[in-house]
Amino acid sequence: MTAVSPTLHFLVRHPAHFIALGFGSGLAPFAPGTFGTLVAIPIAAVLHVYGNDVVFIVVIVLLFALGVWASDVTGRDLGVPDHGSIVIDEVVAFLLVLFFVGGEPLRQAFAFLLFRVFDIAKPPPIRRLDATLKNGFGVMLDDLLAAAYTLFVFAVAVRFTGSA
Repeated sequence: MTAVSPTLHFLVRHPAHFIALGFGSGLAPFAPGTFGTLVAIPIAAVLHVYGNDVVFIVVIVLLFALGVWASDVTGRDLGVPDHGSIVIDEVVAFLLVLFFVGGEPLRQAFAFLLFRVFDIAKPPPIRRLDATLKNGFGVMLDDLLAAAYTLFVFAVAVRFTGSA
C-alpha cells in the first residue's frame, strides 16, 4: 500500500482518523507533531480547572487507549504505521508531562521545549522502539518514553535550580 497524505475529508471520514490526527492538528502543513503537542495545553488547562488529579489521569489513560486503536486504524489507512500526521501520541504524552509540570506558563514552555527535543531526537531506546514496534501501541509508547525523559530532565532542573 502506498502512503497517502491526509486531507480534511480523510480526517472526518472515520472517528479513528479524527482522534489519531489530533482533532485536526495533524493536518498542519509543517511540524504536525509540534501542533499536536500544543493541543495538549488547552486540554490540560480545562482539566486543571474543572477536574482533579484522578480525572486528569483517567483522561490520559482513556486517550492513550483510544490513541492505540486510532493510530493503528489510521496508520493502516494512510499506508504508514507512524505517519507524521498521527499526533495523538504527542497529545497524550504531553498531557502526562503537563499533569506533573502544572499550569504555570514558564514551566509549561520549558517542558514543551524539552518534550519536542526528545520526541524529535529519539534518544535510546526510543529510536529502536520506534523502528521495531510498527503498530498503534508502538506509536503511542515511543512518545511516552519522550515524556519520561522530559519529566526526568525537568525534575533535575527543578532540583538543582529550585524552579524551572
